[in-house]
Amino acid sequence: MSKTAKEVVKDFYNSDILHDNTVLETYFHKDLELLWNSADGLSIMNYDDIVSFFEEIRRTYNDLRVEISHILQDDDNVTIRYKYYIRTMENPDEELGIAHFIAIWQVKDDKIYKGYQVSQPVTENDDTNESYHRVKV
Repeated sequence: MSKTAKEVVKDFYNSDILHDNTVLETYFHKDLELLWNSADGLSIMNYDDIVSFFEEIRRTYNDLRVEISHILQDDDNVTIRYKYYIRTMENPDEELGIAHFIAIWQVKDDKIYKGYQVSQPVTENDDTNESYHRVKV
């Protein structure tokens, strides 16, 4: 039985991307396209770009945790709002919030196929204790 689009996206974000080398193959379609607006501008990424991106994440961070505040489904499209927290190799005892994200993902063949993502780095002005109250996900 196939999963809903929401389950596919939620399962990806809750996976252990740092330690499980099968995550990308499991959750991302080989024809993936991601349009990502960040503080650096627009990046258009494909499957191989995402693989390279997460290889660098694995080399850089000791731990990666996601906090999801919203996840909504409309047919095969899922919108998710989340924040990533990291622990560095140099300071594994300190967890830092690094960025806020909102992404819209299209799921095809039970895999994440196309995405539009906006991210913003965490700043000292962020209300990190209040901005991610739990909502039903």
